[in-house]
Amino acid sequence: MRRLKAWLGLLGPGLITGAADDDPSGIATYAQVGAQFAYGMTWVMLFSWPLMAGIQEISARIGRVTGRGIAGNIRAHYPAALVRTVVGLLLIANIANLGADLGAMGDALKLLIGGPSRLYVVGFALACVLLEIFSRYSRYAAILKWLTTALLAYAAVAFVVKVPWTHVLVSTLIPHLSLNRDTAVAMVALLGTTISPYLFFWQASQEVEDEQERPGARPLIDAPDQAPGEMHRIRFDTYFGMGFSNLISLMIIVTTAATLNAHGVTDIQTSAQAAEALRPLAGDFSFALFAAGIIGTGMLAVPVLAGSAAYALAESLGWPSGLARAPKEAKSFYGTIAVATLVGTGIDLIGLDPIKALFWSAVINGIVAVPLMVMMMVMTERRDVMGAFVLPPALSALGWLSTLAMAAVVAAMVFV
Repeated sequence: MRRLKAWLGLLGPGLITGAADDDPSGIATYAQVGAQFAYGMTWVMLFSWPLMAGIQEISARIGRVTGRGIAGNIRAHYPAALVRTVVGLLLIANIANLGADLGAMGDALKLLIGGPSRLYVVGFALACVLLEIFSRYSRYAAILKWLTTALLAYAAVAFVVKVPWTHVLVSTLIPHLSLNRDTAVAMVALLGTTISPYLFFWQASQEVEDEQERPGARPLIDAPDQAPGEMHRIRFDTYFGMGFSNLISLMIIVTTAATLNAHGVTDIQTSAQAAEALRPLAGDFSFALFAAGIIGTGMLAVPVLAGSAAYALAESLGWPSGLARAPKEAKSFYGTIAVATLVGTGIDLIGLDPIKALFWSAVINGIVAVPLMVMMMVMTERRDVMGAFVLPPALSALGWLSTLAMAAVVAAMVFV
């Protein structure tokens, strides 16, 4: 029991970040891939795990070593115009994603209990904003950690429906790649969903928050004696968190492949539509689990999307920031959280097409991701930034491989 408690104590920013990646918009992507390709794309989730984990570990290292988030470090080492362009594009992408996620949560609750979905959207938005602004950081981080258990609903659904697990295992371990437009678009969607800029900003800033909250903890560049334990914790937390995220993504693909694709349903536009389509094919229990999972993951992802936008903007402009601060100490930071969530809510309430919002969010994320990842890689190999904690060769190679993979995704997005 003591060992389990110690093991759980290592989990934090990496677990929360990984779980936030499986937001309602991501669920829609995985459901569409399962419905359209059955088990043909499951291998992508295994392939993307080390790439996703590598770049997130690098993000975490930036925060823990320097004591500043990604935007703060870019502001210190690159022209101001560059950081403001990156942050501006991130804000647009995050707000579009917020609108789509809140809309999916409202639709999911309507499927479960009926009633006005738009009222639910407003309620979810208010709950997320109030929780993020007025909860103590330690309590808030614990709430987010517990919210990651909502993702287990998708593992449960996968084991409730009838799945040919031998076929799934073979498809996951042995890639089958068809060179056509549909496959290329699916690859773009999957990698673009799993490797997203807002996750980089969030995890780095959460490492800074955790360091500031723990008595005796200091940035590793100032306290190198703390590095062995902290680097072990970051690596374990990140690889576990991203592995958990990709496992749940795999379960969603498998579930929709075994139900929707197997019954000829190959076009899914939203996560709520996927849940509704499951009901006649997999039963009320599977439908309810799937829909409840959308709400649970949304309650985790919406604060992360709004929070990462606030961290990025505050650090780029030199504002006081941090969820551990009282609202009166970081008014602009918390104001950004509230305004971003409010605008995202407005996107949904005025009836803008959530699919188009997600499409443009993916495009902007792709545009931001590659140059941002290049800047991160260059920074983490500079001794004037990282001191003695420049990236080891293996992690550097993995980070550059992840960057090249995202560059290929963006190229495919543009030219396919």
